Amino acid sequence: MPVEVKIDDLIRMGILSDFDRQEQPKKLARQLKKEGIIEHFNFKNEVFTLSRMANDDCLYLDTVSRRCTIYALRPDTCRNHPKIGPRPGYCPYQPR
Repeated sequence: MPVEVKIDDLIRMGILSDFDRQEQPKKLARQLKKEGIIEHFNFKNEVFTLSRMANDDCLYLDTVSRRCTIYALRPDTCRNHPKIGPRPGYCPYQPR
């Protein structure tokens, strides 16, 4: 599932610094794409989509435990899931 984040989330996650808030979002998006941290940037809404692993899991999801590796720093999308996101009210997680 794609994880959409804003600049505040990226700062909380430690990817960007508070100083980066002064940069143009387009420039930040180019830099983060080059580093492989994001896969898409929505210019209109200034929303970044985090990159995913080959199996479409979030980069920050532990492949063994299936738990978030940055839980305390997780983005608002994850904090408020499933109330917000690509499909509000829908949670794709299914126990194995």
